[in-house]
Amino acid sequence: MAKNNQDIRYEPDERPPHPVAFGAGFQTAVVIIAPVVISAILIGRAANQPDSYLNWVAFAALLISGVSTVLQAARVGRIGAGHVLIMGTSGAFIAVCITALVQGGPPLMASLIVVSALFQFALAARLSLLRRILTPVVAGTVIMLIAVTVMPIVFGLLKEVPADTSPRAAPVVAVATLTTLVALALRAPLSWRLWAPLIAMVVGCAVAAPFGLFDFQPVIAAPWIGLPDYGWPGLDLSFKTEFWALLPAFVVVTLVGAIETIGDGIAIQRVSRRRPRATDFRLVQGALNADGMGNLLSGLIGTAPNTTYSSSLSLAELTGVAARRVGVYVGSIFAILALSPKVTALLISIPNPVGAAYITVLIGLLFVQGLKMVVEDGLDHRKAAVVGLSFWLGVGFENEMIFADLLGGTWGTLLGNGMTAGCLTAILLTAFMELTAPRRRRLETELALASTSKIDKFLRAFAAKNGWNESATGRLRAAGEETLTVLVQQAEADATAKGRRLILTARSAERAVELEFLAAIAGENLEDRLAYLSEQPQILDEREISFRLLRHYATSVRHQKYHGVDIVTVQVGNGP
Repeated sequence: MAKNNQDIRYEPDERPPHPVAFGAGFQTAVVIIAPVVISAILIGRAANQPDSYLNWVAFAALLISGVSTVLQAARVGRIGAGHVLIMGTSGAFIAVCITALVQGGPPLMASLIVVSALFQFALAARLSLLRRILTPVVAGTVIMLIAVTVMPIVFGLLKEVPADTSPRAAPVVAVATLTTLVALALRAPLSWRLWAPLIAMVVGCAVAAPFGLFDFQPVIAAPWIGLPDYGWPGLDLSFKTEFWALLPAFVVVTLVGAIETIGDGIAIQRVSRRRPRATDFRLVQGALNADGMGNLLSGLIGTAPNTTYSSSLSLAELTGVAARRVGVYVGSIFAILALSPKVTALLISIPNPVGAAYITVLIGLLFVQGLKMVVEDGLDHRKAAVVGLSFWLGVGFENEMIFADLLGGTWGTLLGNGMTAGCLTAILLTAFMELTAPRRRRLETELALASTSKIDKFLRAFAAKNGWNESATGRLRAAGEETLTVLVQQAEADATAKGRRLILTARSAERAVELEFLAAIAGENLEDRLAYLSEQPQILDEREISFRLLRHYATSVRHQKYHGVDIVTVQVGNGP
């Protein structure tokens, strides 16, 4: 069991004094403001957009990041995680946004972002149904392919300087930025590592100034308060061939960004409490909805989509202030700074080699994050085949090394994006494994103790079909009975759960059986209760008995709570 986190001074629902909340929020905003804007600016520069557009996307990126950060913290209805999750421009969208800008300008990019954001709302609403297809293996593979797609663009920006600049300028500035960033990331204490991007950019700009790459004059000339001159870019509602060709790529990146948000939504719950709790997937769905709202607003206003920043986790651990009030302050500071042309002018003046050096490290870490997701999910020979084939097919299509002469038009645009090709491959292979796996036996019944005999008969028949001995069959039946007892106890405590149905599925796994209970109830999480048992020296009441027995009979128990449905997955081994 995880240890209690006594470093947390204020949990999400607690209210620290406003000076404390503002101090933590201001520190967070200063640390993260440059990364929030720099990705959006690099997208515009790589697509050769005018400076007026760069001013607009910098303003819009800060404004929407601020609004969506407030939504995450405040949790309006089902929108928001109710935790401090900082929102900012997503690096995963760099490649597809550049392509959209080149092919149809800001209106095409905005339309694609708006439509793809709708898929994120659908994913949040149906998160429980897609859990077997959008697996960590699929998500991790696509995240690695995002790095493969983006890095050639970033490497091009590393050397992009005015023609009359010294040939040594770009490499010297890039190396200075990269060296500072890497040195701080590898050797600095946590409190300094959080400031590493900002410090590295300051060093890079200082080195760039003697070469004439950093011009401070536009910053001096910019007013303190105002709006950018560039008007709203609008939406392209003609839905031409370019839109339909690029939409799958935008949807794929949106879904992958959503999976990242799921990870951050799970992790922020873990680091924000003094006493560990099991994940509440209703809050994860709220994080997805806030992320989707941020993407929708980004498209409507004409800037790159945003996503949750994993640095939110480190900041919560460092400051010990995880109160929602901090997130409201961070978002408000972002929104206020968006109205200062001087701030956006300062961020736009960052030279390409400096920004590209930072993005190089960011995308490198993104690749490792994808690899980590794949490995942590358990890499057996089947998953290894899915990852290996999907990744290298994606690389092949991205570099036009696979049937390039046969692909043209819409298919060429679609499969020419390695991320899309690799994601489609991973999803198809995962769906094939799911469809060809041992068939799930299914029982639907009432969520009540009267269903015990039906469940027992169902499990005895399943064990007999799989050749289990008497001892293993007894454990399986007992685990089923105790899980039903726990779910019924929770349903009885919730007046809205009366008359709900229970769906039980059983499937053979490696030397085990996986039982999945789907029940439309609300209540406490089984994982919390099972973890709680290890702290208790004796049984305190009758309800504890079922939890203890379930913990004894099952090799693993996982409880996922979504809006409208609870899913309890119990694995029982067939060994002696």
